Amino acid sequence: MAKKRAARVLTVTAAYSLTPNMRRVTLFGEDLASFPEQAEGAYFKLVFPSDNPDRPTLRTYTISQYRRDTHEIDVDFMLHNSADGTVEGVAVSWAMRASAGDIMPIFGPGLATLINRDADAFVLAADMTALPALAANFASLPATATGHVVVEIISDEDRQILNVPDGVQVHWVVNPYPGSDESPLYHAIKTLDWPKGQVAVWCACEFKTMKKCRHYFSHVRQVSKSHLYISSYWKKGLHEELHKIAKQEDVE
Repeated sequence: MAKKRAARVLTVTAAYSLTPNMRRVTLFGEDLASFPEQAEGAYFKLVFPSDNPDRPTLRTYTISQYRRDTHEIDVDFMLHNSADGTVEGVAVSWAMRASAGDIMPIFGPGLATLINRDADAFVLAADMTALPALAANFASLPATATGHVVVEIISDEDRQILNVPDGVQVHWVVNPYPGSDESPLYHAIKTLDWPKGQVAVWCACEFKTMKKCRHYFSHVRQVSKSHLYISSYWKKGLHEELHKIAKQEDVE
């Protein structure tokens, strides 16, 4: 019988509002010393209890900041219900209540997926759920990089300082109804002054918007598969287990 993997048991040291619609929770554990050096942008699993103790509820998030010297990670949670009344899932509900001393087991981390750096220019796009992964991509870009970054936020007050190369233009798109059918992130991408030469694309957002962006990048801009990473981080109205099924069906 395969040995059951053990979770790393971490402790909350801080929880606060990063912006009106983004909650940051800091987790501490000596076990984090074994994390890879460049852990920012890597995904991991938060572990929540369920009715079946052998099958806990897992929720996937991204490491926003990793501090090896203090054995801490920061995890950012987009507050989906800030404007549209959507009921929050287990992870965001926990983040809203989290306080110093709370315990949180985790599994991971997995590997961060970064943009292909072998390109003449770069186009990156994300909604707030993918901001930590987006920031990790900025750190991987050469200082001479040119291109565009498009970020969808819930309110104008959700803007954050983005450390992008000087040649990369940042475009903010306000959508008070994240996951809406209008997909303003997609429409903003279509208005970009498309760079010349080989363009690398990295895009992560809500499921419906992802499908529209994927068609645009693949069929309109004809970005090659080697230079295109696109993923849905969530689907409005579905928890993670059903979102995973929707992603599998989309691939098929």
